[in-house]
Amino acid sequence: MNRKTIILLCLLAGAAVQQSCDKKQNTVMTSGQENPLIAEWNTPFEVPPFDKIENSHFKPAILEGIKDHEKEIQAIANSKEQPTFENVIVAIDQSGKTLSKVTTVLYNLTSAHTNDDLQKLAQEMAPALSEHTDNIYLNDALFQKVKTIYNQYQIAKPETLQLTAEQQMLLNETYKRFVRSGANLSAENKEKLKKWNSELSVLSLKYGDNLLNETNNYELVIDKKENLAGLPNELIEAAAEEAKAKGKEGKWVFTLSNSSVMPFLQYADNRELRKTIWNAYQMRGNQNNENDNKENVLKIANLRMQKAQLLGYKNHAEYVLAESMAKTPDAVNKLLMKLWEPALNKAKQEATDIQSLMRQEGLNEDVSPADWRYYAEKIRKERFDLDEQELKPYLSLENVRQGIFDVTFKLWGLTYKELKDVPKYHEDVTVWEVFDNNKESLGVLYMDMHPRESKRGGAWMTSYRDQQMENGKRKKPVISIVCNFTKPTATTPSLLTFDETTTFFHEFGHALHGLLSNVNYKSLAGTNVPRDFVELPSQIMENWAAEPEVLKMYAKHYKTGEVIPDALIEKMKKAGTFDQGFATTEYLAASLLDMQYHTATEEIKNDVNTFEINAMKQIGLVDAIIPRYRSTYFSHIFSGGYSAGYYSYIWSAVLDTDAFEAFKTSGLFNSEKALLFRKNILEKGGTEDPAELYRKFRGADPSIEPLLKKRGLN
Repeated sequence: MNRKTIILLCLLAGAAVQQSCDKKQNTVMTSGQENPLIAEWNTPFEVPPFDKIENSHFKPAILEGIKDHEKEIQAIANSKEQPTFENVIVAIDQSGKTLSKVTTVLYNLTSAHTNDDLQKLAQEMAPALSEHTDNIYLNDALFQKVKTIYNQYQIAKPETLQLTAEQQMLLNETYKRFVRSGANLSAENKEKLKKWNSELSVLSLKYGDNLLNETNNYELVIDKKENLAGLPNELIEAAAEEAKAKGKEGKWVFTLSNSSVMPFLQYADNRELRKTIWNAYQMRGNQNNENDNKENVLKIANLRMQKAQLLGYKNHAEYVLAESMAKTPDAVNKLLMKLWEPALNKAKQEATDIQSLMRQEGLNEDVSPADWRYYAEKIRKERFDLDEQELKPYLSLENVRQGIFDVTFKLWGLTYKELKDVPKYHEDVTVWEVFDNNKESLGVLYMDMHPRESKRGGAWMTSYRDQQMENGKRKKPVISIVCNFTKPTATTPSLLTFDETTTFFHEFGHALHGLLSNVNYKSLAGTNVPRDFVELPSQIMENWAAEPEVLKMYAKHYKTGEVIPDALIEKMKKAGTFDQGFATTEYLAASLLDMQYHTATEEIKNDVNTFEINAMKQIGLVDAIIPRYRSTYFSHIFSGGYSAGYYSYIWSAVLDTDAFEAFKTSGLFNSEKALLFRKNILEKGGTEDPAELYRKFRGADPSIEPLLKKRGLN
């Protein structure tokens, strides 16, 4: 799975509340004891007291949080004071802190360290949370106050209200949030909307839970050593340890975790076993069992369409994209199709090369998706003398992490101190305090790197507290990045592929966006920006990972400490655009599938498999490639925050390749460019129009040419 596909910012339905943390004297008793979720968090940096939290604490804390938030909202709505920016707009932004901190912990745990009870609780509470959100945005008295202030600004001269640019953005975004949530609907239509929102909140959680169950339920058990032929030693060792942990000592267990299934497909000589695990992977949620997602997909897509039309849009994509840089589905499709033809042509040539190699080996069958990674790896080795296994000894998790630390020090003077006395939700997690070059503490970073059954697949960044100003002081953010890299074994540290290395750099870029945020209002902080802009800070970081100067900083052999040889770097460089036809095509296919679901203007009545097949036929996808995510495990769009937004990775890729040119032409660690990027991108959050922020950094609009060149598509 390509690095750009697995980043998941967990914007779960039903959790439409801002993440923040606040000292509060109010408590709720649970079984005669104080509820740690609501009690004052007397922890270092006021991080969640994970060591004290139990499953039973969540429901009473959520209900208490809803009650508190309702009181705050009613106080704003029913106040007899003249509506002002401070007593309405800022008051709304600062409300709901108790509920926010509780749901933030809940939804982060259901992604990173879940269990059956938490999953059931999240589904049980989703309708109540959805109803609570609706009760805020459909509160007419509250909306009229927001509208009064908004109209004052629209009609009066800006200086009349004396708002800063950030305050103007907060006002505009607050007003739009109410309108886009149905504030202008009739009473009858508001009730319809409430019902659909409640259904959607549950459906998206069920979809995610089903996918996690499908992934965890599968094992490929191998009991004959000859069936391990071709596999790297560390993968075999990891499979043996997995088998031992599952009570199958003496055998080898491979799973659908990315760090297990993908290298198996890449290296296993046994074609039938590759087909077996591939079929399990690409049929997740599509097997007519209790975890089947086909019905969930149709219900979600159709409800989203109905909701968008109720709100005055043609379809869900039009609704979503109105708040993006792209603005319209037409603009998205134009970009995707501009890339589609050169990517598909390159992929077809790659398929021809694979077919030729298969024929040489006496296999007279068409290329299948289960064959692609295996034969592509052979061709890479033959054509460039590059075996990915050559790289892995130089890419231990610890070395890559230090490399990221060094890069961010050279760019922005950031330093890191590991914290040993901070509560954690799992023993695998490490916690770090992040400092600015003047030794100022910027925030706290959690890093959770290895797969387990309690964690969803993929990689993502999230926050336990967004940065904000409180009593005139900067409230430090608490940020987390979650990945699924191979665990260390008894003899080998966690060794990353180069793809995983860039994933680490990518997620760290998201973390920087949260950590360096320097705004006043939490709803505009950090990654609270349009979806097709949020990937710029993450994707630009990937570029440093592959630079020879940077590789020599961190790519050191885990046994000898030897720096990666120049010859190996040169091989990597020559193979830089290898297999990019496949990688780009499978990504674009998924993006176009997303758009097909969400540009529908009438109810989708085809079954999911038929809909997907027709969508891929329409764009001419070859049989040897399937969309990077099929409908029943496309969690980005059906249980995450990327519906009608999966295209955003390629949209941001145009930005990041163009932005990195500024460093390539002036110096990788040019302090002037680094400061411009920090001040105009990383610190600004959603306080200004993203296109304008980009121009302030770059001095011009982005060009697509650097992206085409980077992927070998020009």
